[in-house]
Amino acid sequence: MNNLRKSCQEANHTCDKNQYKEASFWELVKLNLHLIYCKACRKYSMRNGKLTKIMASSKIEVLDTTAKDKMKTAFEQELAKH
Repeated sequence: MNNLRKSCQEANHTCDKNQYKEASFWELVKLNLHLIYCKACRKYSMRNGKLTKIMASSKIEVLDTTAKDKMKTAFEQELAKH
């Protein structure tokens, strides 16, 4: 049972991983057990969930990989000049 316990730091890290769908099943089990007894982490998890929903429903447009690569190359070329 002791290896099912998580520190708050580990719980918050798992919460962040879950936001990006990177947490494993067992990490989520441990996180949920931790959230049962830790009010601070429950609050963190709720806020993280709200942030995820807000970002998912926003109309933010991001650059595609090609545009990012072109921008990075142009930046590096300009930086090399100085």
